Amino acid sequence: MSGHLLSLLLLLPLLGAVVIWILPARAARGLTALVMFATLAAATSALVVFDPGGPRFQLLERVLWVASLNVHYQVGVDGLSVLFLPATALVFLGSLVACWNLVRDAPRLHYSLLLLLQCATLGIFCALDTVLFFLFWELTLLPIYFLLARWGATTASVRVAARYFLIMVAGGVPLLLAFVLLASSQAVPTFDLPALLAAPLPQSTQYAVFLLCLAGFGVKVPLVPLHTWLPQFSLAAPGSLTALLVGLKVGAYGLIRFAIPLAPDAAQDLHWLLAGLGTLTLIYGAVGILAQSNLRVGLACASICHVGLAVLGLAAFTASGVQGAVSLLLSFSVATGGAFVFLEFLRQRTGSTDINSLGGATMTMPLLAAGFLVCGLAGVGMPGTSSFPGEFMLILAALQSHAGAGMAALFGLAIAAAGFLSLYRKAFFGPATRRQVLEAEDLRPREWAVLVILIALVGGIGLYPGPWLEIVRPAAEAWAAGVAR
Repeated sequence: MSGHLLSLLLLLPLLGAVVIWILPARAARGLTALVMFATLAAATSALVVFDPGGPRFQLLERVLWVASLNVHYQVGVDGLSVLFLPATALVFLGSLVACWNLVRDAPRLHYSLLLLLQCATLGIFCALDTVLFFLFWELTLLPIYFLLARWGATTASVRVAARYFLIMVAGGVPLLLAFVLLASSQAVPTFDLPALLAAPLPQSTQYAVFLLCLAGFGVKVPLVPLHTWLPQFSLAAPGSLTALLVGLKVGAYGLIRFAIPLAPDAAQDLHWLLAGLGTLTLIYGAVGILAQSNLRVGLACASICHVGLAVLGLAAFTASGVQGAVSLLLSFSVATGGAFVFLEFLRQRTGSTDINSLGGATMTMPLLAAGFLVCGLAGVGMPGTSSFPGEFMLILAALQSHAGAGMAALFGLAIAAAGFLSLYRKAFFGPATRRQVLEAEDLRPREWAVLVILIALVGGIGLYPGPWLEIVRPAAEAWAAGVAR
């Protein structure tokens, strides 16, 4: 089974999305939960089977797909991607719990779109052929568009969904150009990622590939000034969808997997651009938190801030930098994704996530408030939480390679932490004045499970990060060696 484990992982949610239309509508939610648990089991199996000390790419499957173009169905994982598989499956399960009682209109359509999105997201982390990767990358857009447009949280959801779709389609154009340019630069055109990593590119081609990838992935990261869609999206989208989009940083993963290692000389020559964009994104996100009165937008700004730190750390081109970036992105899945799930629980109970409409929520919802606090503190990198090891490694890498930017990053992170605590205090403490807050109930049994799992992961990874970092370390060293050639 290990020879086809990744195909099984991708096939499970895809089959679930089809079977939903065969069964009665009332069975859609239960089937979706069953499929997502099976997907989590398959993702965990891939992690268990993976050998950090073995070959770089493992669980490989390669089948000729389009012979005339030399395109293959090729999937595999390494230490940079294998941990994202169970993390993705967990975030989707949390998202399902967040929308458990909300989907009454066209449930089969909603849950099939959710499973299709899960398949495409997992495919992004498994694909080792650039055409296959691009297919999965673009495939995420359709389910996100319809989930936002039809089940959005505000009247502006349709407009925001259209804007998001158009921006992401525009971002896909430079990516496609980069992949075509990569393939055509080889003696025999190929889209095979391991082969492309082993074949040095001419300097002029590297500059074009790096800048095109930076633009394409930068829209999804998002890097400032390509970030303008995220605050609107976080307000208009249901919390379950925002948890997926903000928690799973596929744009930053794309920079790690494609942009830098495929054009290492250009990346090193343009280190100032990468570090500058990372620092600008970090400072902008940190200051942006201070100007927010809505918890969802504030959390979106915090995610912008910390993904800027990941980009800044990558500009060091060291093993510890990429190791810290992967660790921080994994923590995003748990901490930031979990925080948006708790905000969706809060919105369902009170009808709002604006601090002016809350206050005193700890009196009636202490468990919900505790869960959001734990995830929020992890999001700002508090020692002992899952984000701290990655942030610590990234700050060290930044200070060693770009000392001024590293000092600015420390200042920005302090602002971000202060901004989060200020929002939390205004929303959850003080006297409760609104009837919705006074009458709100605390977490239900299945929501309890989300709380327990998140606290265990945030605390466990933060206090004992060694096993997870060791899984990433060999691939990070190979990545750094390839970039330094």
